[in-house]
Amino acid sequence: MCPNYRIARVALACICVLALTAGLTGCAGDPGPPPTHTFEEVAPGVYFIVGTGSIFVQSNAMLVLSDEDALVVDSHVTPAAARALLASIAEVTDKPVTHLVNTHYHFDHAHGNQAFPEDVAILGHEFTRAMLMTDVMDQPTAAIFTGNIPDQISAWKEEADAMEDGEEKDQKLNEIRVQEAHYVAIGETDPTPPNVTLTSRMTIHRTFEGRDRPIELLHLGRGHTGGDVVVLLPNERVVFTGDLVLAGAAYIGDAYVDEWLDTLDRFEELEFDLILPGHGPTFSDMAQVDALRQFLSDFWNQASAAHEQGLSPEEAIAEIEWQGFLATAPDALKIHCVQTAYSRMDADGDPENSDSA
Repeated sequence: MCPNYRIARVALACICVLALTAGLTGCAGDPGPPPTHTFEEVAPGVYFIVGTGSIFVQSNAMLVLSDEDALVVDSHVTPAAARALLASIAEVTDKPVTHLVNTHYHFDHAHGNQAFPEDVAILGHEFTRAMLMTDVMDQPTAAIFTGNIPDQISAWKEEADAMEDGEEKDQKLNEIRVQEAHYVAIGETDPTPPNVTLTSRMTIHRTFEGRDRPIELLHLGRGHTGGDVVVLLPNERVVFTGDLVLAGAAYIGDAYVDEWLDTLDRFEELEFDLILPGHGPTFSDMAQVDALRQFLSDFWNQASAAHEQGLSPEEAIAEIEWQGFLATAPDALKIHCVQTAYSRMDADGDPENSDSA
C-alpha cells in the first residue's frame, strides 16, 4: 500500500539552542562549544539527526532506541563528524550503540564508520561492502567533491575579505573555519566496510517500552547506487531513505537512473507516513517523490538524446538542463554523471563490478 501521508508528530530534542558563532556560551550559561547536532523525535525513541553547522557532517542520520540498545543509521562524512555524532547521542541516551547501518557507500554517509567502537555491527548491502573495500576515495565522486574544497575555501575567503565587519562576515568566517577543519579531517579517513551484509532484506528484532520494534533493512533495487538500503520501522510507519529518496533532485553520478524509477515503484508499495531523507528535512508529501521521478526522467531522456547524437560527455553537459545543486556543480561532476549514464546505455561491462555504484 502507499502511505496515507499522516503527518507524524515531532518534538525537538536539542541539547540546547545556540547560534553558530564561535565563542558563545553553552547551555544554562556554562561556557562550551555550540552543539553539533539536533535530534527531532519523530516517534517515541526514534530520532532524526541533523547537523547544526558547527562541524561539517554533510548528511543526516537516525537513532533508533530499543529496551536494550541503540541503532544508528549513517555515520557522516569523516571520523571527526562521526565522533561528534556519537558524543551527541550520548547526551540523548545512555544505551550502548550496537548497530550502525550504511544506507549506501558514498563518502558523506559512510566515511565515519571507523569512529564507531570495534564491537559495533556495521550493516549494509554487499555492494556497499565491496565498494568500501576498494580505492573509493580516489574514485570520481569522492575525488571531485573533495578536490573542490580548496577552491571553495579560497572563494569564500575572497568573499569575506570584501565584506564589511559585522554579523554576515562573522558567519562567513565561521563557515570557512568549519570547512578548513573538515578538509583536515578528511585526511584521517580510512574507509571501513560493513561487517554484516544483506542482499535483499534483514530484520533486527527489538522491543521498546515492552512493545515489539522490528527494524527492517530493505534493498528494493538499484537506484542512487548499486546497494541502496532503506530502514523501515513498520510499527512507527517511519522510513529512513538515505539518498534513494530525496525531495526533488538527487546526485546521479554513480546512479542506475534507468532502474531507479522501478525501485521507486517498489518503495511506494511500503507502508509509511514519514520519510527521513539523507539530506534535507523530513517530508510526507509524495509529490516530492514525483518531483524526483521527473528529475530522473528528464536527465535520462536528455542524456539518451545526447548519446544517440554521438556527443561526448564533455559535449553533452552543455545540452542537458541541469537541475538542483547540479546546476551549479563543476563540469567534472557533470561529466561524471553523463559518463555513468552512457555506461548504462552501452551496458559496458558488468555494472556490479564497476568502479561506480
